[in-house]
Amino acid sequence: MSSISVQNLHASINGQEIIRGLDIEFSQGEVHAIMGPNGSGKSTLAKVMAGHPDYEVTAGDILLDGESVLEMEPDERARKGLFMAFQYPIEIPGVSNANFLRAALQARLPEGEELDATDFYHRLYEKMDLLEMRREFTARAVNEGFSGGEKKRNEILQLAILEPAFAVLDETDSGLDIDALKIVANGVNKLRGPKLGVLLITHYQRLLNYIVPDFVHVMHAGKIVRSGGKELALELESKGYDWLKQDDNEAASLASPAVLTK
Repeated sequence: MSSISVQNLHASINGQEIIRGLDIEFSQGEVHAIMGPNGSGKSTLAKVMAGHPDYEVTAGDILLDGESVLEMEPDERARKGLFMAFQYPIEIPGVSNANFLRAALQARLPEGEELDATDFYHRLYEKMDLLEMRREFTARAVNEGFSGGEKKRNEILQLAILEPAFAVLDETDSGLDIDALKIVANGVNKLRGPKLGVLLITHYQRLLNYIVPDFVHVMHAGKIVRSGGKELALELESKGYDWLKQDDNEAASLASPAVLTK
């Protein structure tokens, strides 16, 4: 069973450290949720894992089955089985969804091997039926003129077609109304299984009502500060994130040397 291990990761952008000693490990067949307030570094973690060039890893490592991915280009990481669904999917005018997905699959094949068109469309339509997507999506330009829900649904279609070992879903619920949220969550649930490990990044517990995680981690100030089961998400829903700051302040005061006075 494949696994990803993030070990003592430190990462910065423009000289500002965002990730500060983060550790997390997840395997195929598991769904891990990362929650945390704005500015805690959740999306930065996703971008660093995917290989975004603006972010610099200053310490630590990211291992996929024991092999570091830090020196790999983003496309190499993808071919190794790492997929990322973006918080804000970009539009690609003039490129149809079908051609985009076909090119993505072709890029994974050994040099000189061609993707069979009949097999590709059979696979595409099979996944679209699984996700209850209309055929017209194949001819539309990638995300051009799509609603927020359609863009996120299209990301899940890409996930279904590429069948990676690991998926990092960066705030997939961002900007979705409740109906779109249910549709996207249903798609993710249909793809869950022993061959897929999911790292689900979200602000809100509501997504976890529909995609129930195996593990929940709380991120604050660039590192994981709490881990537990799905019940932890409910605790966050009731308490908010202020208690994390209070705990940090208490820990800092305990670590400070006592001031002696006469």
